[in-house]
Amino acid sequence: MKKIELDILQLSHSVTQNHSYAVVMGEVGGTRRLPIVIGGFEAQAIAVALDNMKPSRPLTHDLMKTMCDTFGIEIEYIYISKLIDGVFYSNLVCKRDADFFEIDSRTSDALALAVRFDCPIYVEEGVLNEAGVEADPNEEHAVTAEEEKEIAELTTPTTNYTQMTAPELQIHLKAALDNEDYELAARIRDELNKRK
Repeated sequence: MKKIELDILQLSHSVTQNHSYAVVMGEVGGTRRLPIVIGGFEAQAIAVALDNMKPSRPLTHDLMKTMCDTFGIEIEYIYISKLIDGVFYSNLVCKRDADFFEIDSRTSDALALAVRFDCPIYVEEGVLNEAGVEADPNEEHAVTAEEEKEIAELTTPTTNYTQMTAPELQIHLKAALDNEDYELAARIRDELNKRK
């Protein structure tokens, strides 16, 4: 069984399933992409960690990281090991002292923890062969321009943040974080970043 390393390339609304998101991972040193559909809460947990956002209260995956740190458990890597009836199966490969052990995990949870532990993500080659797609090597990711337009329409905020001042945006950003609305916080943060 050959393990292939992946990087998270993109997190976006799924264009095939309502109220779902797609995390697109790319083969390290290759052109294959592995899109996995995940739920909104899991997408939010991954986005918060990818964007280095600090929620006012710890999310479940932050709590898990703190517990592991407290008890000396490291996640060495996550491993997407199989695909059965459209469901990806993953394991956390953990280390405590000199002992290694594997823990079964939903792939979305494993990815949320991998981002927090900054550990590698691997996939079984057969899974990548079955579910992966070959991307154009000149493209940054596997999402087409038409899909990008649809994603943009789905994620356009109802409030026009472009008309607000930076201090107003900071107030809205704090409120979004306090309400644990991390999707909104990410949009406001993006608007603030555009102005830098």
